[in-house]
Amino acid sequence: MNGLAQSHSEDLAHEVQRRRTFAIISHPDAGKTTLTEKLLLYAGAVDLAGAVRGRKTRRHATSDWMALEQQRGISITTTVLQFEYEGRLLNLLDTPGHQDFSEDTYRTLMAVDSAVMVLDSVKGIEPQTRKLYEVCRTRKLPILTFINKLDQHGRAPFELLDEIERVLGITAVALNWPIGQGPGFHGVYDRERQEILRFRRTEHNERRAPVMALPLDDPGLAAELGDDAVRALREDLALLDTAGPRFDRGALLAGKATPVFFGSALNNFGVEPFLAALVELAPPPAARSSDGRIIEPTTESFSAFVFKIQANMDPRHHDRMAFLRVCSGRFRKDMTVHHPRLERTVRMTRSHRLFARDRETIEEAFPGDVVGVVNPGLFVIGDTLSDDPSVRFDAIPKFEPECFALVRSVSVDKAKRFRRGLTQLEEEGAIQLLVSADAGQRDIVLAAVGELQFDVVAFRLESEYGVPVSIERLPYVAARWIVADSAAIADMHLPYGGAPQLRDRDGRLVLLFRSMRDLEYCAERNSGVALQRLV
Repeated sequence: MNGLAQSHSEDLAHEVQRRRTFAIISHPDAGKTTLTEKLLLYAGAVDLAGAVRGRKTRRHATSDWMALEQQRGISITTTVLQFEYEGRLLNLLDTPGHQDFSEDTYRTLMAVDSAVMVLDSVKGIEPQTRKLYEVCRTRKLPILTFINKLDQHGRAPFELLDEIERVLGITAVALNWPIGQGPGFHGVYDRERQEILRFRRTEHNERRAPVMALPLDDPGLAAELGDDAVRALREDLALLDTAGPRFDRGALLAGKATPVFFGSALNNFGVEPFLAALVELAPPPAARSSDGRIIEPTTESFSAFVFKIQANMDPRHHDRMAFLRVCSGRFRKDMTVHHPRLERTVRMTRSHRLFARDRETIEEAFPGDVVGVVNPGLFVIGDTLSDDPSVRFDAIPKFEPECFALVRSVSVDKAKRFRRGLTQLEEEGAIQLLVSADAGQRDIVLAAVGELQFDVVAFRLESEYGVPVSIERLPYVAARWIVADSAAIADMHLPYGGAPQLRDRDGRLVLLFRSMRDLEYCAERNSGVALQRLV
């Protein structure tokens, strides 16, 4: 290897090592977006934190950029936020918490190297958290846990640790410990540094909380925290040191243990210590599998895959953005790469660094980075792009739709805009469009994982495309592709009440069923017909 090549290789290895790409997951209202906002605050990526409760003039969270997110106060789509902290470059992916948007979260978890699990100290492990944890465990993602809302009276810390181990089957290792709860929550004890971090509130919780570090044997500790709080802390620490598990980074990286941190994202208590631990404990970009081959991030050959499509991030241009996770090598603006699905090469123009809906042109990116590329219709979710035409990463599975609705444009004169809007929203992967198999009908059926997706479609068609629509829920619970010859399809025995025949965007025939019993009946009575899931 000559000097220039060695320097290039060392530069690539350095860039890989300093990156951390992680998702934040939780059940709705556990404080995930608030924690995201406060991590940005402590990293210096924003001057004032949004997502602060109880104020009529509250600022919107940076990560909740979509109009409907701001209106309803929930995360609907995954947001990418890239920022630096202490010499490390962080790619934070803030995911939706509601189960109706879980498909977007699942795809995001395919693109990260670790995850932050946010728990509500009052409620503990909730259903959606458990589901998302199972996805992380399947992918063997390292998980760091932030137990939030210590500013409220919640469950005992030991009880929460026990629940993590009992319900999730993972060792929970407390790396810090809360001092009090509710109004009496003063801060945390850092077990590694063996010091108390005493926090002070700030106005509206928008700025960094002042912190004072004190040793456990400080003579003024009782005056600062109160005798009861000091006594309880010492007793808890003695029990942790005697009976608690020791932290093992190898177990974290293997997905067998999770370091646990306590705090209040709302009040900024414990956020900075968590951020500092995150950049040290979370792993750098990992190797990826391609048809049985292992692609190391430090491989010189560039590779990436598309895990998300988002329309109308820039309302002035109504463009579509493909989100690429860089897996190996170095991405360069205007580079030409192989596109295996299309069996052709494409030039990577109009590439951007993303910070919520904001973007800036970039010249290069490295493994772990998420690059936004304006999509002229060349990319779909799951596409592999690389220098090496033999590289093809594993497909990203789809979720099976369980909810169905008719969508109609209220304005007949906006039919073209209506179809364009639906087509672009379908490319994002949250809905599927089905049309009647009868050429004489023009009804369009939306198929989605959850009911809230229909509200999102209606809102976005009107706000982003200027097309008001009506949505009519349909009484179906399942859909199946029909695979058979035309004669077998014509002779099919259908359930009482029928099963409408539709076609998807590729022209494949689809049946809708009112119940799983109807589906089973159809499968049993039509042995010459294959009914396949829409995944």
